[in-house]
Amino acid sequence: MVRRFGRRKFLLYGSATLGTSILLKACASNEPTTTAASPAASGSPVVAAGSSGDTIKVGILHSLSGTMAISEQSVVDAELLAIDEINAAGGVLGKQIEFIKEDGASDWPTFAEKAKKLIDQDKVVSIFGCWTSASRKAVLPVFEEKNHMLWYPVQYEGQECSKSIFYTGAAPNQQIEPSVDWLLQNKGKEFFLVGSDYVFPRTANTIIKAQLEAKGGRTVGEDYLPLGNTEVTPIISKIKAALPNGGVIYNTLNGDSNVAFFKQLKGAGLTPDKYPTMSVSIAEEEVKAIGPEYLKGQYAAWNYFQTVDNPVNKKFVEAFKKKYGESRVTNDPMESAYIAVYIWKQAVEKAKTTDIEAVRKAALGQTFEAPQGKVTMENNHHLAKFVRIGEVGDDGLFKIVYSTEKAVEPVPWNQFVAETKGFGCDWSDLNKGGKYKI
Repeated sequence: MVRRFGRRKFLLYGSATLGTSILLKACASNEPTTTAASPAASGSPVVAAGSSGDTIKVGILHSLSGTMAISEQSVVDAELLAIDEINAAGGVLGKQIEFIKEDGASDWPTFAEKAKKLIDQDKVVSIFGCWTSASRKAVLPVFEEKNHMLWYPVQYEGQECSKSIFYTGAAPNQQIEPSVDWLLQNKGKEFFLVGSDYVFPRTANTIIKAQLEAKGGRTVGEDYLPLGNTEVTPIISKIKAALPNGGVIYNTLNGDSNVAFFKQLKGAGLTPDKYPTMSVSIAEEEVKAIGPEYLKGQYAAWNYFQTVDNPVNKKFVEAFKKKYGESRVTNDPMESAYIAVYIWKQAVEKAKTTDIEAVRKAALGQTFEAPQGKVTMENNHHLAKFVRIGEVGDDGLFKIVYSTEKAVEPVPWNQFVAETKGFGCDWSDLNKGGKYKI
């Protein structure tokens, strides 16, 4: 039977407190939240629908309730931090950013409904939102039909390149593929794949299996849990049977399932020395919630960790903690969401209008000195990003054990999977567009 944790149950089970009381109050309500900032600076910019008076309206669409609230609430925090900073510096085109927040409620049809509401009723000029690929796939037809704009902040499985979406999280060649290479070189060649039962984990594992076959590794098992399911004992039994002497566990579970998984993994004696686990949806916030004692020595692959050592990241972490509390942590999806707001702002300023088509063109080639390092929005609507692997320490933060020296260019169409090998995406040339033969 599928058991879904509510937010309160998760906090008790994970023995941690996520978010501020303000956010928890927001979770308890299904009503949209609208915030207008103070009057904007003077000026006469060119504006489009969604811009009126002293404000420019944007939408924020994430799960503030349900199984994905554990991850998505913090992404909202990062987006609001960026909006606050931009407004304090004078806004965009002399206007303040006004955000309208909607709860996708970890329910994919609800995401589509809320996207339509933000576009048709609220007349926002852009939307920052989603986490799971299931939610992104649900809203994609809405954005394409209405020729609108979504900024998607989370690593994903690739195999998509929409004109209507800007992907500020990692493509597989910026997270999954390099982490598999690192594991093959450092941890072993036998892999058991475990994930939530929806599009991202299944597509990610298709890529991993093809990569292992090409590089001399072996998939010894593969199993899935419905999103939010916590009945992990059967999967752990299968892992022990398939890897009796130890081996690599590649984890693409999302949401509350990770709480039960890592607690029972340790309880069953599957410790990192023999069963190193690589996760791609476990970051600092989730480690804090689950408990570092259950994750110490395990690994995660991201583009950013709070422990990145540079002045820009130090400033970002300090600003986030000042706004939300010293006990809070930053993570990769939060940084990607923060980046998205700033690149959108830069594109609007370059276009000198909030017109969506003009902003879409102006976004191409935008660079930003991000907390992870300098990133660039490429013509395929994906960011060139750094690749990092971290190991969980006693403090719940990640010790970076691998990092690329420069940003890695994104490849949305996977080159290990036969059906997409040899294809590219280029929205600067409509004759090439979302998928063309290289």
